[in-house]
Amino acid sequence: MTPIIDIHIHIQPLHMFKPEALELVKRGRRDYAQVEEFSAKPASFLKFLDDLGIERAGIINYVSPEVIGFPPAVNDWAAKYCSAAPDRLIAFGSVHPKFVPDTGGEVDRLARLGIRGLKVHPSHQLFSPNDYRHGFGPLASLYERAAANGMPVMIHTGTSIFPGARNVHAQPMLADDVSVDYPNLVVILAHGGRPLWMNEAFFLVRRHKNMYMDISGIPPQKLLEYFPRIEEIADKVLFGTDWPGPGVPDIRGNIEKFMGLPIADGARRKILYDNAARLFPVHK
Repeated sequence: MTPIIDIHIHIQPLHMFKPEALELVKRGRRDYAQVEEFSAKPASFLKFLDDLGIERAGIINYVSPEVIGFPPAVNDWAAKYCSAAPDRLIAFGSVHPKFVPDTGGEVDRLARLGIRGLKVHPSHQLFSPNDYRHGFGPLASLYERAAANGMPVMIHTGTSIFPGARNVHAQPMLADDVSVDYPNLVVILAHGGRPLWMNEAFFLVRRHKNMYMDISGIPPQKLLEYFPRIEEIADKVLFGTDWPGPGVPDIRGNIEKFMGLPIADGARRKILYDNAARLFPVHK
């Protein structure tokens, strides 16, 4: 049985959401009570992972006061949550340069807290990932200190339907500058640019040694339709689901559909486990 790392799961502090954003998360979810339980009880979530055969999970949180509602304190929540099992829960936080006085210092603080990776969500944080080239200087400090601390940066690419999201910022090509300017920084393109910009994401992952992508939020049965040459970049693709995000009914179904794809066993293992395990080694 191939071990699995789901690098993109949203276990979040539900009380920090804006009401309209939380309503979108809840819409049509039959398992919302389970989401509430997992948010409050890491032990319940870990048992859930055990039942699914998932060894480790990336827990994605980010600062977005304007769109989602999360203040900088979301980072401390994520670090505390993942401290329940740091060998299994990979904490992602974020630094929003508009909401902290010292961007670089905050990156260093999060590294000391146990945050393993940073999330940049351009459409929810309302800036483009390369805006440091256009006068948004503190963003450069984020990338510089992330690289210095060995923290991969996951950049959301692709559309968002949350109220107030600005999708003009979410085109993958805007992250090209980041990999050029910060060659020692690991960049992960979340969602592979879905549903509009998959060709851009594929090009960028092939172009840059330091760029990867995850396939979260993409219906697995459509993966080869969107990325027919995915085996060419199998060393740089990470499995993720985006559960319980809109359009992701359950994790087990995603795993089963991915396992049914006609790709080589070696490529499948790299995507499901090896690549994420290499980028996020277990702390001894």
